[in-house]
Amino acid sequence: MLLRILLILSITLSFAFTKEKEMSIYNFTVKNIDGEDVSLSKYKGKVLLIVNVASKCGFTSQYEGLETLYEKYKDKNFMILGFPSNQFSNQEPGTNKEIKDFCRLTYGVNFDMFEKIDVNGENETPLYTHLKDEVNGLLGTKSIKWNFTKFLIDPYGKVIDRYGSITKPKDIEPEIKRLLGL
Repeated sequence: MLLRILLILSITLSFAFTKEKEMSIYNFTVKNIDGEDVSLSKYKGKVLLIVNVASKCGFTSQYEGLETLYEKYKDKNFMILGFPSNQFSNQEPGTNKEIKDFCRLTYGVNFDMFEKIDVNGENETPLYTHLKDEVNGLLGTKSIKWNFTKFLIDPYGKVIDRYGSITKPKDIEPEIKRLLGL
């Protein structure tokens, strides 16, 4: 009887750990803006805001608000991950180097930036497939509708919420503070 209980407990725990791993962004490796592989496990324990960005968009000025949030909370285990995408009206046509230079020179961006990616469609990066599977957008849709869609991630790698382009970074601050325990 004891052996049977231990076997059931072992199977249950194995399933729980597998399920937790599946629900985490820490399983993904992406390329940073310089083309180097980065395991998202390096962000374990941090609250993250993952954003698809573009340099020639009506929402591009949100870089300023994102940088403000980053500077305010970076020492409290908060990070922003910017993923350029050119899928919306060619609003991110530059190379990774051009994007990096634009972000640093125009908005003083110091948060982590990554290679240009697809966030929708057959070539979408697996990270965005996961993000969209975890939290639907407006009216239950999965696809990203525009640049500057934001995903809030808790310190355990779980997707907490999704915010559309019109949501300003400062409007997410109360939820960020809550997750940071502030």
